[in-house]
Amino acid sequence: MLYSSVNNIKIKELAKLKNKKYRDKEGLFLIEGEHLVKEAYNSGYLKELLLLENTNFNLEIETNYITKNVLKYLTNVETPTGIIGICKRKNMRLNGKKLLVLDSIQDPGNMGTIIRSSVAFNIDTIIINDKCVDIYSDKVIRSSQGMIFKTNIIKEDLHSFITKIKGQIPIYGTKVTGGKDLKTLEKISEFAIIMGNEGNGVDPKLLDLCDEYLYIPMNKNCESLNVGVATSIILYELTK
Repeated sequence: MLYSSVNNIKIKELAKLKNKKYRDKEGLFLIEGEHLVKEAYNSGYLKELLLLENTNFNLEIETNYITKNVLKYLTNVETPTGIIGICKRKNMRLNGKKLLVLDSIQDPGNMGTIIRSSVAFNIDTIIINDKCVDIYSDKVIRSSQGMIFKTNIIKEDLHSFITKIKGQIPIYGTKVTGGKDLKTLEKISEFAIIMGNEGNGVDPKLLDLCDEYLYIPMNKNCESLNVGVATSIILYELTK
């Protein structure tokens, strides 16, 4: 089928998915581009494919076509490829004992970087709170380079969650001062590492629940690292 009008009921409903409120309500989200669509398809997220008319992209999935004006209406990028995927969310549960806990990460680029690094360094589950950026926003998905489809992410009240797992696995917080040099930490197979908000760091109430604190040694001329970079370094050191 070819959709040619932005006033079409289905197209108008899909456009609402640019808003987190509607993504949450419908359990759906949009992605764009060949790479992301393939990753979503291979991971079982892709529900339907929308292609710019006269575009070829063969997947064994329901496929419909759109005109340029509809593509422009739905897209979030300046130079759209003409390939849009409609994806369904998956229900996820806590899995494994290599856990990354994210306290109020708000920048989409940071979240995408963290998701990519979590896949690279074998994190079993990422736990986020409701103050984190929406992981299904187009900026987070693009920043993750599709790795969001290869990881397990759940949302929890972090204080309750950390309290529940305390004593079961080591819990590490991050501190600029008063922590243990990351390089001195022996390799461990089970852990929960808490990374904090870009401006405020980890909530002090969560830090109080930690078993140990870590810091990344660095040149004295640099006070701190971007949370995406810092998380990547820590996960590498914990799992190398």
